[in-house]
Amino acid sequence: MWVIFGCIILIPIIIAWIQYAAFGLPADPSAHFNPVGPQVPTDPAGFPAWIRISHWVNFLFLTLIMRSGLSILFDHPRLYFNDGCTPHTEWIRFTPIKVPAFKMWTAKEDARYISPWIGLPGYRHTIGLARVWHFLTVPFFLLNGAIFIVLLFVTNQWKRLVPHSWQILPDAWKVFVHYATFHFPIEPNGFFHYNALQQLAYFAVVFILAPLALLTGLAMSPAVENRFHWYPKLFGNRQCARSGHFMVLVVFFIFIIIHVALVAATGLSVNMNHIVMGTNATHNYTGLYIGIAIVLFVCLCCYLALWLSWHHPRPLQKAQANINGRLWRGSINMFKPRPYYTKKDISPYFWPNGKLPDSREWQELAKNDFKDYKLKVGGMVENPVELSLDDLKKIAKEENITMHHCIQGWSGIAEWGGLPISKLVEIVKPYPTVTTVAFISFGGGLYGGLYYDTHTLDNCLKPQSILAWEMNYKPLPIAHGAPLRLRIENQLGYKMVKWIESIEFLESHEHIGKGYGGRNEDDEYFDLYADT
Repeated sequence: MWVIFGCIILIPIIIAWIQYAAFGLPADPSAHFNPVGPQVPTDPAGFPAWIRISHWVNFLFLTLIMRSGLSILFDHPRLYFNDGCTPHTEWIRFTPIKVPAFKMWTAKEDARYISPWIGLPGYRHTIGLARVWHFLTVPFFLLNGAIFIVLLFVTNQWKRLVPHSWQILPDAWKVFVHYATFHFPIEPNGFFHYNALQQLAYFAVVFILAPLALLTGLAMSPAVENRFHWYPKLFGNRQCARSGHFMVLVVFFIFIIIHVALVAATGLSVNMNHIVMGTNATHNYTGLYIGIAIVLFVCLCCYLALWLSWHHPRPLQKAQANINGRLWRGSINMFKPRPYYTKKDISPYFWPNGKLPDSREWQELAKNDFKDYKLKVGGMVENPVELSLDDLKKIAKEENITMHHCIQGWSGIAEWGGLPISKLVEIVKPYPTVTTVAFISFGGGLYGGLYYDTHTLDNCLKPQSILAWEMNYKPLPIAHGAPLRLRIENQLGYKMVKWIESIEFLESHEHIGKGYGGRNEDDEYFDLYADT
């Protein structure tokens, strides 16, 4: 893949050099631009305050999004083009570790260190906080972009950015030949004009790259994928969308490097006056000084974000829940999963995850193939019960082939057979005030205590929500949650509690644990609603 990336970059440069060697430099299409004003009176002149503010706000938000995105990536530092994510099928990996074949290697163990200088917040197993920053920033990034685009088209500034003729393509190539062969083209005054290559690049960033980041991100949502199976296929599949999301980040990074380099090379002080002060002054350094101050302010914000992550993570989690939790609860969380996959889609490999229970009770049950296992169901119900696996199997069985979405980024398709939770609800008869169902595991959390998670009763009653004792038409393996595990298909994998010991019906998720909805929510600041 690095060879392919290299070719993508080198081939146009080689072609440019061949053209230069054979025919010389092409005519510079920027030569006809008026250096001191617009071509016609209706063309834009200068950068109004809303463009300048939007530009710097976008720089701040994009920095936070990219840094938190890297932390998310390194929690599963492998990228694939297949939804099964079988080890050694990744097209690129950011870890020296090859998955060992002689022992169980969990996805959590595969997480890699990333320096806080690069990622936000960096270090291992901080994906909860990384997602907090990612999703806390994205709505404001999109709002800033929407305001920018609206104002762009209600003013004449759209002419600066939007190509109005196909001639821009050959013109952009001519400018590229100049740059690629180290012959700077005539630089038009950016206060009034961009050259063809600049205009094409800025247009692509605003109208292609940014929307692509949003669209590929949505394709990784379990709620979206399990309701609209066709959508991730627009990008190939779910893992292609994840890979595409990463490639968007890389292109953003390359654009920023080239953009900053050319701003400096073509007149740093005057260009900074353009985008900071909104003036065309050529011998004034005010814009440069203020621009440096803004960059330092963004660096300070990055440090503050890091400091808050390690010293005050809970308010960040709450802020993210108040913004996105409410948004997701009223939108994608309402989607009902639909069947789609068939037996031929089942993945050849399914990553194990979580800590195997070390409780003596579970170990004794496992020795006897869980014949003595009893699921305890209680809480705010009229009819608390204890049910063996045989009891559960006599009630009802539902089989579903679904895609599992891990918060770390990997996925896998498997068949699950088990009891529809709706049938269990009919038996235990929860009180009218019940809104939440808690699933408690024999296993422990990363930082101690029994693992548990909660779901809304509404999600438990959605299609394909089952207590599974079967995986891929065989008894549920120990590594994947035997004797019983949860499947609620519009949620991420950490909500799918394995090695279930008991179930409690509650008035609210605040009535269990630390009150945030699950062990990972309590200790690692994960989302209560894991729809995306």
